[in-house]
Amino acid sequence: MKRMITKKIRVYGIVQGVGFRPTVSRHAAAAGITGSVCNKGPYVEIFAQGEEKCVKDFLERLEKQPPKRAAILKINTEDVKEEEYGKFNDFQIIESEKTKGEIFVSPDIAICEECKKEMYDPKDRRYLHPFINCTCCGPRLTILDALPYDRERTSMKEFPMCPDCASEYEDPATRRYDAQPVCCNDCGPEVYLTGREERGRAAIIATRKMIHDGGIVAIKGIGGFHLCCDATNEEAVQRLRTLKKRPAKPFAVMARDVEAVKQECLVNEVQEEILDGHQKPILLLEKRKKSADSTGLCKSVAPGNPKVGVMLPYAPVQMLLFRYDDGIQMPDYLVMTSGNASGAPICRDDKEAVEELSQLCDLILSHDRKIRIRADDSVMDFYKGEPYMIRRSRGYAPLPMMVTMPWKGQVLAAGGELKNTFCIGVDGRFYLSPYVGDLEDLRTVKALQETIHRFETLLEVEPEVAACDLHPKYNSTVVAEELGLPVVKIQHHYAHILSCMAENDRKEQVIGVAFDGTGYGTDGTIWGGELLLADYHGFERMGSIEPFLQIGGDISAKEGWRIAVSLIYQQTQDKAQTMEIVKKLNLCSESECKVLLAMADRKMNAVLSTSAGRLFDAVSAILGIRTKSTFEGEASMALEFAAEAYEKEIWEIDEPADGESDPDEEKKEPEDRLIMKTGSLIKYLTEKKTEGIQAEKLAYIFHQKLADLITDGCRKIRKKTKCNCVALSGGVFQNRLLLRMVEEGLEKEHFTVLRHHLIPANDGGIALGQAAYAMQYIQEGK
Repeated sequence: MKRMITKKIRVYGIVQGVGFRPTVSRHAAAAGITGSVCNKGPYVEIFAQGEEKCVKDFLERLEKQPPKRAAILKINTEDVKEEEYGKFNDFQIIESEKTKGEIFVSPDIAICEECKKEMYDPKDRRYLHPFINCTCCGPRLTILDALPYDRERTSMKEFPMCPDCASEYEDPATRRYDAQPVCCNDCGPEVYLTGREERGRAAIIATRKMIHDGGIVAIKGIGGFHLCCDATNEEAVQRLRTLKKRPAKPFAVMARDVEAVKQECLVNEVQEEILDGHQKPILLLEKRKKSADSTGLCKSVAPGNPKVGVMLPYAPVQMLLFRYDDGIQMPDYLVMTSGNASGAPICRDDKEAVEELSQLCDLILSHDRKIRIRADDSVMDFYKGEPYMIRRSRGYAPLPMMVTMPWKGQVLAAGGELKNTFCIGVDGRFYLSPYVGDLEDLRTVKALQETIHRFETLLEVEPEVAACDLHPKYNSTVVAEELGLPVVKIQHHYAHILSCMAENDRKEQVIGVAFDGTGYGTDGTIWGGELLLADYHGFERMGSIEPFLQIGGDISAKEGWRIAVSLIYQQTQDKAQTMEIVKKLNLCSESECKVLLAMADRKMNAVLSTSAGRLFDAVSAILGIRTKSTFEGEASMALEFAAEAYEKEIWEIDEPADGESDPDEEKKEPEDRLIMKTGSLIKYLTEKKTEGIQAEKLAYIFHQKLADLITDGCRKIRKKTKCNCVALSGGVFQNRLLLRMVEEGLEKEHFTVLRHHLIPANDGGIALGQAAYAMQYIQEGK
């Protein structure tokens, strides 16, 4: 008789909501083994009993042929005695059981190819069903109440399955075996127009007709509402801009299919794979050069921008906007921008949509499946052929970032004030939330508080400490302080560097280059162009760009000309000379300049700043590219685009000689801090612009010389500290030209360079750094 063995197997990772148990059951049948599989919440537990070779075959299938959407992080296997668990007569899927342990929650998954085919098959019973899904696709995080992931713990519990759906759900041979959101036209949720009678088919036809006729519709998807209009209709897009008070910020576009994207954008193989994959983020793609009379995307979708943010439909209802059996010819491109009032979080229910979006659209297409957690679209750029995340949300959150530090404990990090995401740390796993938004709006603060509470429930955590920014007046700080936990405050730029270290699983000390718009410094001034020596225990400020007066409070972040005037005055130290230069550069009126100079002399509404973001805004103004911004980063982006355009035209440039700035400008460095001489660079650019040198060329020189200053600063710090690893973080490093110049400059000097990949370099990533510090903090029992 052949020897029978029994193994207990535990599989960890994304193993819930991806058809894992049905797949295990099929592998067991194919391998000829008996046993059971049970969803325990944090892991799937399998008992495999059979001949040794059959069990081995089963384990190989499990490792090499997991479900399409699963992510196996580890498999633990142990031998058990038959008498311990008895003899198994068949292989069974056992009811989910609750247990403590490592938890991994699946993000929402874009519609799969099989469901697309069924949805457009007139003979299929789910023909044109707006909520079609299977074990490989559909909502996950956004409908989840608690784990384990079963229908009764999701918002689908309100929709009992019809006999046909129940039959598929219970049959291991079907694609919907154990698929929790399974439904059909008879038993599933329904779409409807708010405030009107149309439901189902009539609602979809009315929506398509409104978009076709040039109207604007708010549409409820998987993680919230979008505002949608015809992206080929200039009048419709301009109207949406006017209603949303968004004159220039690019709109995201949803294209019919990959071929439509290729008509408008340059798409390489890596980009196409992600564009049409199961996560479907918004990709920032380079526009194709087109003739003046060509049709396609209208100019006001992304004015003055060489790129456009494009995604493909990921929810069935979005596919039905493009293709339906009503004879209406729809465009290949739709604007699909977040459905929210400026500053507020994305709307997720009818009450919010009616209150906030009614004035911005002509119709609201909603549905009655509740959204438990908001999930805005993820936004991804590319750098050197690899994904470079700008906003990590739908499709990616809440997959944890794993580090190998031997940490134990539970922490909560409230994140930043802008682009807020929060992070829950459990031992070496860090769960970043979907994008929440800017916390200047109290509605966003409320959304943050709600989502924190829901995540704590889902992940079954009771944090020991709350981490937040050092700024005492940030709403994120207030949220952390109201949790009733010990609070750890972390300096903004230090958190940026720690987020880069954590993403790259770096344990040792680094030289951190943190360049962004604003962060509260330990000295009470505004930081933003920093060189730090950092590890998980603490940091030392080793250097910065040259401090300047940031005059005008919050408005100075939107009006770069104010910073430009301040920087010019700092160089000339002469009012008359400053006014003459300002007039030549046409930065502002004479009266505006006089007021600003008077404020500078009196230090009125002025704070000392080393903000790299404001430096970029000032240079953009000096070069006549943008004197004001209508959205965050507009002037800086325009400066980058100008420099990139110049680089495309001419690969060799005249180096500005270092000796062209006065040698006596070498200022005494405060408190032994290294100062990168950005003032001399401003003086050089101002002189050359007044001499009539091309703005694009000077924009390129600015990037190059700033990169040189950063590299030189890191070299000096290495000489002093022997630290040879540099981490690059902060929103300024979304600028891929500067990132490349700095990275390549450092690599020439034989530094090890760490940069971001799937965690944003901007404030959307700092919660990871805050959480990592808090975790180290509790290890040390501070």
